[in-house]
Amino acid sequence: MDTLPIIDITALYQPDPGARQAVARQIDAACRTWGFYYIKGHPIAPARIAALKAAAVDFFARSAGEKLRIDITQSQHHRGYGAIATEQLDPSRPSDLKETFDMGLHLAADHPEVLAGKPLRGPNRHPDIPGWEALLQQHYEDMHQLSLTLLQAMAEALGIAPDFFEQRFDQPISVLRMIHYPPRQAASSAEQQGAGAHTDYGCITLLYQDDAGGLQVQSRSGEWIDAPPIEGTYVVNIGDMMARWSNDRYTSTPHRVISPLGVDRYSMPFFAEPHPDTEISCLPNCSGTDNPPRYPAVSCSAYMLSRFAETYAYRREQAAG
Repeated sequence: MDTLPIIDITALYQPDPGARQAVARQIDAACRTWGFYYIKGHPIAPARIAALKAAAVDFFARSAGEKLRIDITQSQHHRGYGAIATEQLDPSRPSDLKETFDMGLHLAADHPEVLAGKPLRGPNRHPDIPGWEALLQQHYEDMHQLSLTLLQAMAEALGIAPDFFEQRFDQPISVLRMIHYPPRQAASSAEQQGAGAHTDYGCITLLYQDDAGGLQVQSRSGEWIDAPPIEGTYVVNIGDMMARWSNDRYTSTPHRVISPLGVDRYSMPFFAEPHPDTEISCLPNCSGTDNPPRYPAVSCSAYMLSRFAETYAYRREQAAG
């Protein structure tokens, strides 16, 4: 098998428990075999995607000075604009040929968790573009609900309480990101990729990608397989936090982006990650006498900060300073 599975999740929005269980079994098999799959039958409308794509094209085409007014390296809670080569996902290659915009759960500056200095908690930092904030805030909320729908199906597949993840994803640190990949000709060298090979840090990622292509997934045998855009779908993948939670029943899969030739690529991943105080430790049904827990317990925020420090030079400098 050299193509990722496509799963119709329509039944997850219907009352038939047998149909829901069938979808949960498909998701379970995809997570075990690939750690990646496509979903169709989700409620995100094409008009929403078109509006977001247009907003991304508009924002990333603006001057560096305007974008850097919300420079992510000046943020204590990882919000705002990341310039080209701010990120280095593969330490063996040059920094990535992409620019980004990150937002999360908006907590005002006077929120108790913000005043207490909790990591990854704070207000969003949006560009001054009419309609932008309302559009992205609504999409963030809708993607959060879609992620909970998938996580509930995964809880069923894992044999744990149906609301296990829902309880832990109240006020999450989930991130909605917009990414612009310039054409490959803009690379600083032949070694610079759009996004270097990496695994995601969180629980699950839901990715919209435009029709430019470039996403590749590493199979269990080590081959790089194209994950081409399929209209009306999201690509879903397991992150390292879910791998830890499931004791590697669900493993996170390396993937990368090869910048396309001659065209710009835009994508919008939603990284579903729980409340920062959530303990990530082996789920009860994922270990046994012959399969002990493989990872020590860790809080969500501690784990995410450790991974950010590996990827972002500015996070290392903030921690050192």
